[in-house]
Amino acid sequence: MDLDVFVAAHRAEWDRLDALLRRRRSLTGAEADELVALYQRTATHLSLIRSSAPDPQLTGRLSQLVARARSAVTGTRRASWRDATRFFTHSFPAAVYRSRHWWVPTALLSTLVAVLLGWWIGVTPEVQSSIAAPDELRELTRPGGQYETYYSSHPAASFAAQVWTNNAQAAALCLVLGVFLGLPVLWILFQNMLNLGIGFGLMSSAGRLDTFLGLVLPHGLLELTAVFVAAGTGLRLGWTVIDPGPRTRRTALAEEGRAAVGMAIGIAAVLFVSGAIEGFVTPSGLPTWARITIGVAAELAFLTYVYVVGGRAARAGETGDVEEAERGATLPTAA
Repeated sequence: MDLDVFVAAHRAEWDRLDALLRRRRSLTGAEADELVALYQRTATHLSLIRSSAPDPQLTGRLSQLVARARSAVTGTRRASWRDATRFFTHSFPAAVYRSRHWWVPTALLSTLVAVLLGWWIGVTPEVQSSIAAPDELRELTRPGGQYETYYSSHPAASFAAQVWTNNAQAAALCLVLGVFLGLPVLWILFQNMLNLGIGFGLMSSAGRLDTFLGLVLPHGLLELTAVFVAAGTGLRLGWTVIDPGPRTRRTALAEEGRAAVGMAIGIAAVLFVSGAIEGFVTPSGLPTWARITIGVAAELAFLTYVYVVGGRAARAGETGDVEEAERGATLPTAA
């Protein structure tokens, strides 16, 4: 496309749209209809320029013009409780459901890695001695040792807040850094599984694996699932960079990126629940079976939420992206 010819052919329409927007409060009915038509044409022009002959200065000008026109045509939109309700009943569960082919294998493979690391550490004294001195290991794993007192070392509320903050940051990093071909996500996952494997191996070598599982499972099931969802979504975003499918790479990254940012909010809410369990249930005086039951119930509730609520929303066409009116103008692509 010859950009100079294109600009010369349509400059008058853009200038006319700008003039109408400057006095939009006093438009006649015919002029209002003209504004809508010019907005639609300018949005198409912007898409053509972005895809065929991207020019930063012209793209910036038309983007501002289209944004002003969209505001004039649709009105200023404010977030409401309806938006929050729709997010948690449609957008978020649908996004998690759609990415299940990424986070479910991620969860299975990561758990396998953690178990193998734990087994290797548990049966290899040389590896244990490289982690800490024998006296330090006994202090970690003994009854009433550091592994047990860790969960009650701080007031429950502050401990829950600290855990939630740390886990939310890890999940956000998985979502954001996924765009770098998913490589940072793999490293974050490995670090988490290594920490889990170390605890698993050291406690099993001390004959206290049941105690370790009783401390980890109440909150760990939901917490790790949230991390796996974030990691799987980050890996999916990284794969989009490599293979955007029938969409342009820009469009694919925009769509998947917006969905990932939305998922960060939902995952933070899930991690808030797991953090509350870790702060108040894990160190409580409840029997082990009761604490694990609470953790299993929370995990089953989340999976039901994703596969029932999210599956229904996804089949109805929900993708987790923002509503169509809030997206940039794009051209259709062939399947």
